[in-house]
Amino acid sequence: MTIEAKNIFLVGPMGAGKSTIGKVLSEIMDMEFVDSDREIETSTGADIPWIFDVEGEKGFRDREVRMIDELSRRTNIVLATGGGAVLSKKNRKRLKKRGVVVYLRATIDQQIERTSRDKNRPLLQTPDPAQTIRELMELREPLYLEVADIIVDTHRRNARGVSKEIDRQLRKLQE
Repeated sequence: MTIEAKNIFLVGPMGAGKSTIGKVLSEIMDMEFVDSDREIETSTGADIPWIFDVEGEKGFRDREVRMIDELSRRTNIVLATGGGAVLSKKNRKRLKKRGVVVYLRATIDQQIERTSRDKNRPLLQTPDPAQTIRELMELREPLYLEVADIIVDTHRRNARGVSKEIDRQLRKLQE
């Protein structure tokens, strides 16, 4: 199968390293890095926890669908999506159609460790964030797998190593 990498879209759970890896990957690939959550915050003038408080998760997801549609129309970008972006069928279709989708897989323990002190994650502001992470993965993992062209495990790996593996796998797809 030959795939032209005009865009690279990173999907995966909170704490998988989509933004960190996306920045490194964009340098390696000489592409522009974009983070859909940051773009939503910039266009709204408010942070994501505020959007969740005022508009609820549905309001945020509606904004996310519009932003991913807009961003995925660009070319030559590495896009880090939010962990729940795959919940929308529209997002999954657009990402599959407009670029190569890379699923950054992270263990439950890795997600818990990397998100434990982050107050910018509205879905984890619960009495048992670890249980929430397990429930989110149960729901979202099949969607990450459905949309992915490439799957890369991020557990105990640095951003440069993961980015180099993505680059290698992209080259294989383009042969």
